[in-house]
Amino acid sequence: MIKSMTGFGKATVESGDRKIIVEVKSLNSKQVDISLRMPNLYKEKEMEIRNIIKNFLERGKIDMTIYFDNADTDKDVSINQSVVEQYFKQMLDVASSLGVETNNNEILQTVMRFPETLKQKTEELDEGEWERLKTGIEKALEQIDQFRIQEGRVLIKDILHRIDLIQEFASEVPQYEGRRIEGVRQRLLEKMKEWNEIQNIDQNRLEQEIIYYLEKLDITEEKVRLTNHCKYFIETVEKEEAPGRKLGFIAQEIGREINTMGSKANDHDIQKLVVRMKDELEKIKEQSFNIL
Repeated sequence: MIKSMTGFGKATVESGDRKIIVEVKSLNSKQVDISLRMPNLYKEKEMEIRNIIKNFLERGKIDMTIYFDNADTDKDVSINQSVVEQYFKQMLDVASSLGVETNNNEILQTVMRFPETLKQKTEELDEGEWERLKTGIEKALEQIDQFRIQEGRVLIKDILHRIDLIQEFASEVPQYEGRRIEGVRQRLLEKMKEWNEIQNIDQNRLEQEIIYYLEKLDITEEKVRLTNHCKYFIETVEKEEAPGRKLGFIAQEIGREINTMGSKANDHDIQKLVVRMKDELEKIKEQSFNIL
């Protein structure tokens, strides 16, 4: 199953009085690159969560966020009164020693921004909540996987259409080849006449040199290799599960044959076909970067 590397998934699970939300999104990347944000309560399971993500999604720039969706979690936060009182007293003492007028409300607001004025109840993750969290993670990953599959179908349909267009343009090249060869031959002869040297050259040797030159411009091998590369591209799409990297390599080889064909063309109609093939190939390369 061909998959895209872009997608989004979201899942919600209940754990006691908590609602845990898991969101995951991914973009294309050459390797697996995981960014994970979650409450401190789940930090001890970070490596396990990363392994679950990696095994499920394989490759891509993956961003997962886990958070709580209810205000009840705030009840675990309380004011550290003894620390606040110490800060407040010290602020008053400093103001008094400096002869500065004080405003108790302003001092309190300032003190509350100091470290350790708030304390949060430390929780331990029990096995039941971990299992529920893991279920939420797997649901979100299943959702993003379905997203990837759907987008993969669209990408492959578009890419195969463009491969067909390249083959179609390549099949139009032979109709211009006879004219191209004769045109090159005539241009060479006309140049020789302009130089007034053709009378002094052995005609057989001249024909041999022209044939040698025309053989250098022959694009038969490029056409054969281009056809084979296109067939191999289609076979790879049909037979392999995660062909993204391989398709990129094959596209490079297709580009090499198209470029060589263009450099040997010496015909404006063939050059037009080469340009159209290059245009379709660039779109294929862009799309193949996003295939797993």
